[in-house]
Amino acid sequence: MPLQKIILASRSPRRVELLAQLGVHCETLPADIDESSLPGEDPAHYVVRLAQEKALAIAALHGQRGLPILAADTTVALGQDILGKPADAADALAMLSRLSGSVHLVHTAVAVYQAGAVRCLLNTTRVEMMQVPLAVLQDYIASGEPMDKAGAYGIQGRAGAWVVRIDGSYSGVMGLPLHETAQLLHAW
Repeated sequence: MPLQKIILASRSPRRVELLAQLGVHCETLPADIDESSLPGEDPAHYVVRLAQEKALAIAALHGQRGLPILAADTTVALGQDILGKPADAADALAMLSRLSGSVHLVHTAVAVYQAGAVRCLLNTTRVEMMQVPLAVLQDYIASGEPMDKAGAYGIQGRAGAWVVRIDGSYSGVMGLPLHETAQLLHAW
């Protein structure tokens, strides 16, 4: 990929690592936007909207630099319920208890801003999680690992052992689907 440097509208070290797999170097400038869902908002629409808003927020501040701006947003959806990052340990336990033994969707939208335009792609992955004992969930929460992750778990960490199967993108569940990201960056 000829593109070598971009602005990443995120502070996620996982996204930085995934971009490095594509040979893309980035400067991280997290976007400060309201991440509240709108009443009745579909989870897939929610992540697309937030990814675009993050890209535009950074573009408003740094768009004149001429670098592509990449933004992403990930959420876990159980039915129409959006499970974002947990507010605290009790919230993490509530989310993980609901996901335990479930089949749920992980939606990740990737948006790229360049030259006044935003393009966005959505990746949706179906995840089947085993029934996880309460004591194991509590131990996981005590580790602190789930606190900055949508749905209160990271497939690339300890919770990966609970994932029975996925139908979709592993990197999408991590927070940046490589296929869609490469397509958007290549388009520029």
